[in-house]
Amino acid sequence: MGKTKVALVGTGHRGAGTWGRELLAQVGDVVEMVGLCDQNPLRLERARAAIGVDAPVFTDLGAMLRETRPDRLMVCSRDAAHDDHIVQALEAGVDAITEKPMTTTAEKCRRILAAEKRTGRRVDVTFNYRYAPTSQRIKQLLLDGAIGDVVSVDFHWYLDTKHGADYFRRWHAYRANSGSLFVHKATHHFDLLNWYLASEPEEVFARGELRHYGRKGPFRGPRCKTCSHADECDFHFDVSADAWLTMLYEDPSREDGYVRDACVFREDIDIPDTMSAALRYRNGVQVSYSLNTFMPIEGHHLAFNGTKGRIEVRQYERQPWSTPPADEILLMRNFGAVEHIWVPQEHGGHWGGDPKMQAMLFRPGLPDPLGLRADARAGALAVLCGVAALDSIDSGRSVAVAPLLEG
Repeated sequence: MGKTKVALVGTGHRGAGTWGRELLAQVGDVVEMVGLCDQNPLRLERARAAIGVDAPVFTDLGAMLRETRPDRLMVCSRDAAHDDHIVQALEAGVDAITEKPMTTTAEKCRRILAAEKRTGRRVDVTFNYRYAPTSQRIKQLLLDGAIGDVVSVDFHWYLDTKHGADYFRRWHAYRANSGSLFVHKATHHFDLLNWYLASEPEEVFARGELRHYGRKGPFRGPRCKTCSHADECDFHFDVSADAWLTMLYEDPSREDGYVRDACVFREDIDIPDTMSAALRYRNGVQVSYSLNTFMPIEGHHLAFNGTKGRIEVRQYERQPWSTPPADEILLMRNFGAVEHIWVPQEHGGHWGGDPKMQAMLFRPGLPDPLGLRADARAGALAVLCGVAALDSIDSGRSVAVAPLLEG
């Protein structure tokens, strides 16, 4: 059996890294990279060299699909362009694997689902958090009924002043590109909730404001590299200190004007940086969710409240103190002792989730008892939680999810 032929559209950080050189390092024995596509020709050449392949490069996706005839297209372009690239692949008879979020609007979700049904091709969404060891352990505990029926969930995600600020330097800072962080970032978290609860979201009520970045900032400049406030700005970012980002973005910015160190305080930023939402699920579960983007810590707090107990985990990604190289899950039964479950962290992106996901997608016949592999409907439901949340912020009302899916 020959190798799976993969073509890549979008050769930025995630495309060239996770779905380029890391993909080939993990599953290169069963995968062949046959083409690379990006609108920036200099980034294309840089990415091809970084990945270490001699595949042809294209600035036109249709030409790449026709000339390379891949089995699968890996979509790593900007979020708002995903639907065009996915549908183009499906209609060319090519399966698509897309970075999250699958897309950015309800209309685009419906377009992708319709194209998948019409063409008979498949879309996979790369929800790598499902594959993390701690996530799998929690899912198994819930399947085992360790705390009875889940009635509510507390889920709070914290982005620190490094990671959180980075979204406001880049194209993500505009709704038109990313759908806001309620879509781009929170789609990870909403998918985890949908998967953990084995149910579909019915209704969302949300609040969100821009409290710290954008027009709320004390000063601003054209970009960090040329800013006169560099010495006084806590968020000054020296892109030249990162060889990888410099290679992919600094020189290539001459081609398209996109810089990797735009000011986090530019006044036209139109997404919230402080968000909360209340979700109700079809099975009756109530969820309290929040996302904050300028914290001194990075990670999340997650708790499931059930009829027979509670599961709680506090997962740290970065923090100003030492923590064990393992995650602690607390299993608390209503009438019994507390069980401390330690889950060792694994190597690879997202605590080992990335390499596990790459194997699941490209190594045939791997068992999937927990339902880790996410399809287009899962991708749509995660996006629509964020779309409903943003609609709720704008309208001040709760928003039903099903009508968004049905159109």
